[in-house]
Amino acid sequence: MSDTMQAVDFRSIRFPNRFALAPMTRTSAGADGTPNALMADHYERYAQGGFGLVITEGTYTDDKASQGYANQPGIINDSHVEGWKTIIDRVHAAGSRIFVQLMHAGAQFQANRYTDQPLGPSEVAPKGAPLGLYGDQQTWRVPSTMNDSDIQTVIDGFARSAANAKAAGFDGIEIHGANGYLLNQFLSTYFNRRNDNYGGTLENRLHLVVDVVRAVRKAVGDDYPVGIRLSQGTVTDPDYQLPEGAAGFRQIVEAVRDAGADFVHTTDGDVHRQHFVSGDESLASVAATVEGIDLIVNGGIEETNHQDIANRFPGTLLAVGKKALANPDFVQRLKDGKEIAELDFQMLLPKATITNELAWREQNGS
Repeated sequence: MSDTMQAVDFRSIRFPNRFALAPMTRTSAGADGTPNALMADHYERYAQGGFGLVITEGTYTDDKASQGYANQPGIINDSHVEGWKTIIDRVHAAGSRIFVQLMHAGAQFQANRYTDQPLGPSEVAPKGAPLGLYGDQQTWRVPSTMNDSDIQTVIDGFARSAANAKAAGFDGIEIHGANGYLLNQFLSTYFNRRNDNYGGTLENRLHLVVDVVRAVRKAVGDDYPVGIRLSQGTVTDPDYQLPEGAAGFRQIVEAVRDAGADFVHTTDGDVHRQHFVSGDESLASVAATVEGIDLIVNGGIEETNHQDIANRFPGTLLAVGKKALANPDFVQRLKDGKEIAELDFQMLLPKATITNELAWREQNGS
């Protein structure tokens, strides 16, 4: 048995347990992207609640088109770095480690203080409607097709932000390559209609992802944890599947490993969902077969199944989202045998901000 409460070595870090807080958008930074005291309280709460690892919400990486939401935090200037330092210190004081998730919104763009024009691999807007929990935009804007200069700006932004994150004191970096944001868009045959060396075959569609991983690795050095979150589906199209199937996903995991990633973080509606064009494998089960890279799994992890998932994927970290949002002390509650609450989505209305969550908790005595 692989006990979820036992300490685990994950690359160069020893975590006190196998639970990670999954990254969740909170849109609660200052208007200029600076992390604030409200966010420090928020992330400290999860560290105090027992999570061995805290992964931040998606954090934007340049002053061009990377920001996706109003009040999204950034990590591109001294003000941002100083704001994050306070959060990092408080998470560390509570006994946890913290990774920053670096994100470029690409076409999945609802608000940006630097530009009104999103960029993407092609002039293809996301399916469905924008996310009402994170803004008031009614329809997606059509992105401009990125040229070589735009692509280099993206790579440079990830690299500089990674260096900033290391300087701020983060324990590691997770690159956001999932859920419909820019790097996921380049992997997707729905978004990516290019006919240059960034489009067409999976090897070409991987080009930007690999370049970003390499640039981040170079920026932080060999001994600093770097990983990438991966999915097939997006927040508005959860059923998208890679045409290359499980073999294609394995190719992606191997490519990011070879580019310098220490871990991949798979995310799906359920860890075990069989979500390829054929076969009975899941994202996590495919990634687990790739040697030389560690694994974080996410999707439907809760009090009833965490031990089974830990046994199925020995040595992996388990990233908890909805149950963590409902129970910031989820891990401590498991240890103490206390009741685990279900998520009440009223907590996230009318917008999924920390302020609205706290107001709901005060009203409901939670």
